[in-house]
Amino acid sequence: MKLEKLDSGMSTEVAQMRIARDLHHAEAALDEALVRQAQLLQTMVGARRETGVAPFLGQDALLRLIRSQQTLVDAGGELARVHGRLSTIGAETNGGNDACPPAAREADDDLSAKVA
Repeated sequence: MKLEKLDSGMSTEVAQMRIARDLHHAEAALDEALVRQAQLLQTMVGARRETGVAPFLGQDALLRLIRSQQTLVDAGGELARVHGRLSTIGAETNGGNDACPPAAREADDDLSAKVA
């Protein structure tokens, strides 16, 4: 069943395009944050080594940065699941317009089975 309009008067096609655009921006932002944090980690370890300070100075900060990176990786997995679910919704409403990563669809299927 194809839906033509949402309550606000926006067509589902326009809504789908906006969601796809913002989803891609969110995915890119997570990747960018991971790259920047990796650069920070490299700079922190390099600075410690090159300045000759104690070998474990700032270890607590490094551990927190690593935890922050893990959180971003976890967030990326959740965002992939969002992508998979939105892809399914897009296919149900308009036939879809966005290639969804297969892993995201599988994760969405696993979550649906747990929720059901």
